Amino acid sequence: MAAPSRPLIAFASGAQALLAMALLIVAMAAPRLGVAGDAVETGYASLVRRVAPSVVTVMVEEQNVGAGQRAAEHANADNGYDAVGALIRRLLSGAGGNPTGDERSSAALGSGFIIRADGLIVTNRHVILGARVVRVRLADSRELAAKILGADSVTDIALLKIDAGHLPVLRLGSSEAVSVGDAVIAIGNPFGLGQSVSAGIISARARTLEDDPYIDFLQTDAAINHGNSGGPLLALDGTVVGVTSAIFSPSGGSVGLGFAIPAETVGSVIGQLEAHGRVERGYLGISAQAPTPILAKALGMKKPTGALVTSVDAQGPAVGTLWVGDVLLSIGKSTVTFKDLSKITARLEPNALVVASVLRGGTTQSVGLTIGRLPEPPADPTLTGDEDTWVPSLRLGVANTTPDIRRAIKANDESSGLIVTQLRPAGPGALAGLKVGDLITHLGTKQLVDVADLAKVATPTPQAPLLIRVVRDGSATFVAITGEAELQFP
Repeated sequence: MAAPSRPLIAFASGAQALLAMALLIVAMAAPRLGVAGDAVETGYASLVRRVAPSVVTVMVEEQNVGAGQRAAEHANADNGYDAVGALIRRLLSGAGGNPTGDERSSAALGSGFIIRADGLIVTNRHVILGARVVRVRLADSRELAAKILGADSVTDIALLKIDAGHLPVLRLGSSEAVSVGDAVIAIGNPFGLGQSVSAGIISARARTLEDDPYIDFLQTDAAINHGNSGGPLLALDGTVVGVTSAIFSPSGGSVGLGFAIPAETVGSVIGQLEAHGRVERGYLGISAQAPTPILAKALGMKKPTGALVTSVDAQGPAVGTLWVGDVLLSIGKSTVTFKDLSKITARLEPNALVVASVLRGGTTQSVGLTIGRLPEPPADPTLTGDEDTWVPSLRLGVANTTPDIRRAIKANDESSGLIVTQLRPAGPGALAGLKVGDLITHLGTKQLVDVADLAKVATPTPQAPLLIRVVRDGSATFVAITGEAELQFP
């Protein structure tokens, strides 16, 4: 009887073993062949070819920056840079970018994806927050103006609309369809370098971040960096399971801790954003904490449960109904935990009347709660306080100044003036050598007191230059703006 067959390497020795091992490595490295002899594709290339045309770059221009004080801080900031930083800035500039690497253009980049063929696009709210002008770059390099249909502060989702004919779309899937360990890919525009793809797995589910108590994030180790915000996180069937939104990073770059808003959350808000521009949610106007075992004992509870009310907003809907020291046990049919309190109340309809169960003075009671409307979060003062004014003819932004601002930019002796807050790189102001933080004090011989004095000035030309007086680093200079490159500053 013939001897049983055994693996080749088990019999090989010396040179034979080395040869066999080399053949095995070559066989493993070679492309797998189909029946017809064609190489079988591996990796994510086929998936990327299918979904990438639906991913877009979102560009924010003429952003409402925090004008005067912010410009003064920028003017006094350290302007040094190293060779690596200079290279990155050149890469970031791209077509239409800022070749000097100067942040004065105030442009911002994010990502998004098309969800309807007529040009409906999902992105993050924080990408377009404070924008005056939003443009979208498609995968075929077309750039189009985008209209902001709505934005939701709670989920950080925004909805844009462009007019570009019939477009390829991505379909929202279900985050429940992927499990920890499943492969996913992220597509976006990290650091403005252009569309990029990264791959990883679902690292965890139901992550709650301190700044976003309403969302159970998906966590992934697929590389996500600045510029990826608003892009899709996709399952291998090509459906969107999440919108990449945040990273945890000590360095500012990807360390494998990325977070995506689940597709179900996105799907629940986009209809209201398209119809109403916002999403209405319930609100109680209370603060609470999780009862600890020792607190539970002091409150007469057998075990720590519910949410202990620590304060009640004097202008909120729960005033007179909930008391400080109450333990909120349930709202309607939902059992309350401290972790889920925000999510439970947010899902309630504003103005609805619900029955809540509370532990008060050692006794469980039922109380009627009228649900309020969740207010927008406090506005970012850098976006709303001391807003700047855009001067179209000069392609720059200016803001009124205070004595403190003028003192900060070494213009103590000036009684008024407008501080430059932002510049387009190829605009007349930038070509004349103006910088963020410059103080424009005069238009010809007219002293500038308010932004309205400059806002509607005519576009300068070499035949009709615009004369302005500028104070920089304590020195005053007259500059003639012509719309062409001029070397007027020392």
